[in-house]
Order: sequence, then structure tokens, then C-alpha cells
Amino acid sequence: MTLALRRIAGLAAAAALLHLVLIQPNHPNAMTWGALWLFPLELPVILLALLALPGRALVFRALLIAVLSLVVILKLADYANFMAYNRVFNPATDMGLIRAAYELGTGALGPVLGNLAAVAAGVVPFVLAGTLWWATGRWVRLQPPPRWALLWRGGFGALAVVAAAVMVGQIGAAKGQWSLPVKPLGAAFSARLAYDRVDLYRATQAELVAFVAAAENDPFAAASPLFDRLAGRDVVFIFIESYGRASFDNPLYIPTHSATLRAAETELAQIDGIAMRSGWMTAPMTGGQSWLAHTSVASGLWISNQIRYRALLASPRKTLFQLATEAGYHTATVVPAITRDWPEGPRIGFETILAKDDLGYQGLPFNWVTMPDQFTLTAYDRLLAQAPRDGRPLFAEISLISSHAPWVPVPELIDWDDVGDGTVFNEIAQSDDPPNVVWRDHDRVRDQYRKAVDYALQTSLSYVARQGEDMPLFIILGDHQAAGFVAQGPSFDVPVHLIGPSEVVAMIDQWGWTPGLLPDETLSAWSMDLFRDRFLRAYSTGVP
Repeated sequence: MTLALRRIAGLAAAAALLHLVLIQPNHPNAMTWGALWLFPLELPVILLALLALPGRALVFRALLIAVLSLVVILKLADYANFMAYNRVFNPATDMGLIRAAYELGTGALGPVLGNLAAVAAGVVPFVLAGTLWWATGRWVRLQPPPRWALLWRGGFGALAVVAAAVMVGQIGAAKGQWSLPVKPLGAAFSARLAYDRVDLYRATQAELVAFVAAAENDPFAAASPLFDRLAGRDVVFIFIESYGRASFDNPLYIPTHSATLRAAETELAQIDGIAMRSGWMTAPMTGGQSWLAHTSVASGLWISNQIRYRALLASPRKTLFQLATEAGYHTATVVPAITRDWPEGPRIGFETILAKDDLGYQGLPFNWVTMPDQFTLTAYDRLLAQAPRDGRPLFAEISLISSHAPWVPVPELIDWDDVGDGTVFNEIAQSDDPPNVVWRDHDRVRDQYRKAVDYALQTSLSYVARQGEDMPLFIILGDHQAAGFVAQGPSFDVPVHLIGPSEVVAMIDQWGWTPGLLPDETLSAWSMDLFRDRFLRAYSTGVP
């Protein structure tokens, strides 16, 4: 190959690399062969600017590569976020997800593969920057003879300005800010993404100001009496991990989960004086960060990210549990997923916190899941519900985690009298393939999810049925929909079931929820932040 041909091939390869970077999708549904044929309007701007600049243009290239590398990282983060949480990555609020992704990755793939993936993710930006430096260098070295330099740079500079104007025009048209007489042949997707992310950051800061103001203005802060219509009855919230609307609208899960709910409904209906209502609530996220859903329900505020969560903790806003303490309840939480210090617990309003090491589980863990749900519920009975009381009723929250990823292995419901110290679960804890094998097949992952949610439903509803006629008021709900590739739907809705004595359940008749355990699909979903105030109004006479 001649020198001229090698030079042309190098220029073509450099342009192709820049093309791939610019058309890189940020959503799983856009990752198709058709994406290769999109024309990025940023490409002519970059190439023409490189041709117009004198010398090696070191500063321009360094800035350009930094911006392009950042955009690539944002696209990859978007892709992962859409897979897990069905939304874009927000740098202002989602940086904490990196650690969560690492912990889930090492749990699902194993420590070796998980750490290799983490190292690869750390190396990618440097490899990318190096290849972009090579690509831009190929074009910037294309220089004219000295006598043509002024005309060369002026001509390519003018063309770069025209190409930039076309790019800006397309971005404005795509955002609805103006219309163009002629539609460009391509799109400035990467530039628009960068612009949108800056705009998202500004909007997040403005939303935080409004959120802080709402957190400081609590209409129930001094209300009294509260919960008096419950007449001292225990109240128990049970959050089922990853239990979402997919159980009711995805054919992979409908037969199994609906059958379990119908069987439990029949069993509960045979208990005298017990009623059930079911509805929908919209969670602030999907795929993970369960604590955001829990605090949205408890605080009456929309806790959609970690910044809002921290702002809530720093505010005077009172949660359901703080208000219950003031009303004479003993508040408690059972959180088998908590393995470290949790200083936020008392601020949320929990007098008693039973974390993983407090529950007495002696069996083997189920990978990430520290203990089966059945043991969690028996520990709640042993340590709280059936323990000696000080005369105060319980207002408790229980987090069930057997339906948390990686869903391997899935426990089985056994006789409640056989649970003991949990060692009875050791055999099944060592059964089935490890997560790094199961997670190679998305269909198999979905099947494991189906079994895990079914186990959580069977366990929680069997526990409720064991309480008999004088049962507490139970609120059983999902915390969020599963990750997108598992749920296979865009919904953020979760089911919620309210079960208890008929006269207590009747106090929420005005909510319009469906009798039984299968909520009407056409029923409107509440956002989770509405629950606190509506619950207080239903069960209190001293509301504002």
C-alpha cells in the first residue's frame, strides 16, 4: 500500500471511530444495527475544526477528547440505568449507584468476574481517550503547503461554523424551541445529550430547593389525636422486594403469582371478620434503591433520589413512624439486608431496629440475601410481636428480601414450626447453580425472579393467615418494579394489599380499592408520597 493510500485509510479509520463514538446509543432498545447508519451532525463540525486549526492543536484536542469521553461514559451509565432503573443517569443524584452496582455485580457474577468487570470499567476511559487522541491527531496533521495555509484554515473554519449552525439548529428543533425550513440529514444526538444533562443538573438543584421547602411545611406536625380510630391495634407494613405490576401484566408471571394470590384470598376469606383491599401505588424508581420507596411512603414526600433522601433526613418532616411514636406506639423495623451501621433508622422514627445480626439466623445465606423471608417473619414474631409488651401497640415495618436479585437459590415455604434457628434452610441454600451461571441466560433469570416473588407472596400471606381473627392491620406492598429486562415493561407501579379486621379495613372504603388481593387493572395508581396523609386521615380524628 502506498503512503497516500495508508494516509487515506488512516483518515477513514479515524473518522469511523469518531462516528461510532457519536452515534453510540444510550438505551438498550436503540442498540440495533440501524444505529450505525445514523449520521452525527457533530462529526463534520469536529473534522472541519481539526482541519482549520494550526499545528497540533493540543489544547483543542484535549478539551474535545475530555468532552467526548465524558459523553461516552454518560451514555454507558444511561444504558446501565435503563437496564436496571428504567431512567437516565443523573450525575447530581446517582453517583452512589456505582457502589451498589459493584456490590450487585460481585454478588451476581462472583468476586472474580465482578472485580474483573470493575477493573475493565476503570480502564475503558483511558483506552477511549488514547484512541480518540490518535483519531484527532490523524486529521489535525493534515496540513496545507505554507502558501495555502490562510485560505485553507479560513475556508475550513467557515465550513465548521456553518456545520455548527446546522448542528445547533437541529438540537433546537428536536427540543421544540424552533422549527427548521429544511430537516437536516442527521442528528446531533451526543451534543443534545450533553446539553440535556447540564439542564437536568440545573433542574435537580431547583427541585431540591422546592423539596426542602415542602419538607419544612408539614400540616400533620402538630396534629392530634392520630391513629385513634385504630383503637390500639398493631399496624405492620410488609415490603416485598421487587414486587411490581409485572406480576399482573407480564404473561411470564401472571399465572404463577395470580394463582398464589387467589389461593391466599380464599384462605383469608374463611377467617371470620377479616377483609382485604388492593390497589396500586407508583414508586419513585424501579430496579433498586428500596429505601427511597420506603421513605416516600413514610414521609409523604416524593423521595426519588439520594439527595432528596438526605434532605428529608436533615428536615423537621415527621414520618408515619415518628407520628406513631407520639401517638403511643412502639415503632420497630426488621431489616435483614442491613449489615452495617444504620444511623438513619432512628431519624426515620424507629425505636427498635432489628438488622441482620439481631435476628438470630444461624443458617447459610442465599447469596446476597442474608436469610429467607420465612425466618425474617418468625424472628419478628419472636422478638417483637410475641415478646413481652410494655402495654404499647406495635407500629412496625418488615422488609422481605428473598425476592431481591440475584434470585438464586429460591427458598421453599416449610412448616412454620420447623424454622428454628434457620439451619433447616442450609440444604436449599447450597442448591441450584450459582448466580454467575444463571445470569448468563436472561430467560432463566426471569424464571428465577418468578419463583422468588412467588415464594415471598406465599410466605407473607401464609404468615398473615396464621394471625387469625384478631390480626393486626397489615399493609403488604411492593417496593418497586424489577429491573427493565426482568419486568419487561415501563411501569413504575406496585401492588398494595391492606388486610385486617373488617371494621378497620372499612375505614378506607373511600379509597375505592378493589376487594380481595387482585387489584383492578383499571384502578388509578397513587404516587407513594400520597399514602402517609391519606392513611392518617383514614385512621385519625385529629387531622387538619
